[in-house]
Amino acid sequence: MRRVIYAVLSVIMLMSFTAVMAQDGTSAAEKEIAYRKVVFERSAKIVKGLNLTDSAKALEVTKVVAKQYQDLNDIYVFRDNRKAAIKAETGDNKEAAATQLKKLEEETTAKIDKLHPQYLSRLTKAGLTAEQVNAVKDGMTYNVLNVTMTAYNAMLPNLTTEQRTQILAWLTEAREHSMDAESSEKKHAWFGKYKGRVNNYLSAAGIDMKKEEAAWLARVKEEKNKQQSNN
Repeated sequence: MRRVIYAVLSVIMLMSFTAVMAQDGTSAAEKEIAYRKVVFERSAKIVKGLNLTDSAKALEVTKVVAKQYQDLNDIYVFRDNRKAAIKAETGDNKEAAATQLKKLEEETTAKIDKLHPQYLSRLTKAGLTAEQVNAVKDGMTYNVLNVTMTAYNAMLPNLTTEQRTQILAWLTEAREHSMDAESSEKKHAWFGKYKGRVNNYLSAAGIDMKKEEAAWLARVKEEKNKQQSNN
């Protein structure tokens, strides 16, 4: 959990840093250099978690991860600039604006969908195993998949194998979308969307999610109190 909190704080700091840079008169070139430095450091922390013993390989993987952040940023910056231009060009013509903005979102999604498999291929070519690639994905998404899956297993110990498999499949799909999202908030939003799907699935199976969650939180509190008493 500490790693998740640290990762979120890191993104918030990055966003704040970017906002400050935009207001202090720093040149575009200087902003780009500073941004790349921050992204490289973030990528290095993710790769550090892989415990690679080959420093050259670790550096190569770090560069691949950093490039993905940069490529995604380029896509979103272009989208935002184009969005602003569309609004200026269409003025009060809301219908024309809506049509162009929809097309822009579709084009942005297409770019990201094309970039995603290319990035995974570069990670594999850099020598990472499937397990290590998944670890990179977890690093880019604050380990929410594992934290959430662990919570479901603890909350609902009587889940069937089929139910656990389905939940994991949906959370894995959420991670694929989340790792391409542009901000911490939107990364978490993808998991929120899929957790809603999971909860509906479990409710349809006759599980009272509110009741089960309350019981689970009570168990967690009781266990915490026991540990404090023992200490």
